[in-house]
Amino acid sequence: MLSGHFELDNLYICFMIKNDPKDWISFIFKFHKSDTIRTLFPSMILICLYTLGVIHFERYYFSENSLIKNFTVVHGLLGFVISMLLVFRTNTAYDRWWEGRKQWGALTNISRSFAIKLSAMLAPDDTVNRSFFVKTISVFSVTLKNHLRSEETKSELFDIDANEHVIDHTKHLPNQVSLLINKRIQNLVRHHKLTSDQVLLLNDELRNFNEVVGACERIKNTPIPYSYSAFLKKFIFVYVITLPIGYVFLLGYYLIPVIAFVFYVLASLELIAEEIEDPFGNDANDLPLDRISENIEKNVTDIL
Repeated sequence: MLSGHFELDNLYICFMIKNDPKDWISFIFKFHKSDTIRTLFPSMILICLYTLGVIHFERYYFSENSLIKNFTVVHGLLGFVISMLLVFRTNTAYDRWWEGRKQWGALTNISRSFAIKLSAMLAPDDTVNRSFFVKTISVFSVTLKNHLRSEETKSELFDIDANEHVIDHTKHLPNQVSLLINKRIQNLVRHHKLTSDQVLLLNDELRNFNEVVGACERIKNTPIPYSYSAFLKKFIFVYVITLPIGYVFLLGYYLIPVIAFVFYVLASLELIAEEIEDPFGNDANDLPLDRISENIEKNVTDIL
């Protein structure tokens, strides 16, 4: 079936990050390639050098009793504001991730339900139609996955019945697979292998296939508003850049790792939110669409 056509260049990424959440040592001391510290490390070095420059400048031009140390009050107030913004940002991104997971969970259930009904309706020896539906239901999940990732679906996956259809790769592939399934259902009715009452029982699944596609496209094509994302990045930048000003005489050179850590925490939350707000990609924290597609194929094959 389809398993031979799955080319997983990186199983670890496709299947998400698997860790034991109770293993604290692994979480703390193991750095996976998706960890934000790898992305932010150059910026953290620059922040450290900048903080070092601020320390030298203030110690040379300002006294310890100057009013400049009152900046700590301002940052105390702004810290609460930026924390609320980041909470809203991460919650919004996670909602999109979880909505995507629910839709693919729904697709799994719809595929199983559709296969169960077809298995009960089709004759046990009707291997041609059973094989057709195993293939098309499995292909539907693969084409949807590739459609959401803007990847090309291999032509050999559509080797179902050359006389029955022509697949146009320039058009919406999930819709074309759905059309194939609907055409075969109508063909079975015309040949009296399915009754009209049985088709009515299949209508919910046929409609829900397209509803899952629409819901996933809504998530994919409706990003977080640019103005909000840009404002938050600017807010984090200004907050971190001005943070060393008020704490030089309080922390001295210990301020360098403190500022680097504050920048790491704030910027990491924004990076994580950016990664999970589009849950259909190939990032380590995105949904395991390859594994879900394989499970759908396995379940449908077992049923039919």
